[in-house]
Amino acid sequence: MQKFSTWTLESIRSESSDFSWMEEYRFDWIPLVHSAVSNIINGQTVLILTDESSRWFGHYIQHKINDISKNRPLLPFYQLSRLLQNLTSVSSTQDLQLVEDMLDISFPNGYIVWYIGKSEDACTKLPFKKDNSFMWIMDEQIERSFPLRSSDPQLDIKLLQLFKLFDATLSAVLFGELELDQ
Repeated sequence: MQKFSTWTLESIRSESSDFSWMEEYRFDWIPLVHSAVSNIINGQTVLILTDESSRWFGHYIQHKINDISKNRPLLPFYQLSRLLQNLTSVSSTQDLQLVEDMLDISFPNGYIVWYIGKSEDACTKLPFKKDNSFMWIMDEQIERSFPLRSSDPQLDIKLLQLFKLFDATLSAVLFGELELDQ
């Protein structure tokens, strides 16, 4: 069984497409993915949330994460915007607390919010409030998030590459090929 950081570096280097850009970002990536995968393995639900420009990617994640051909257990990944369609209208602290209460009742083992998008989007109140959020933030360097640039002409490709690495990490942990302890 390999250690998490070694496995991640080898996975980046073995990718057939141009994924070399990720080598310098792996130190931002590793602690975030380690935490997210640990939470998932411990039974927490993943609530996918995106800004408008990344909505296609949220749909892609939802479609691909539990592909039956992967021959692995199905995992609890849901799009939060489909569970709570008026999330963008949550503005007050009281409204946010009501949303959190509903999610705590709905997911008693806990949940993480996987947010992809810009930090100023109306939907960011929840992921910024939760310490265990898995955030891919555009155009800003924010603590506990993976940085991306919305103006990057390769952004869509990078998102797909990152998802592929994340998905492979989940499979490796589920199949005992990778240990999470560091």
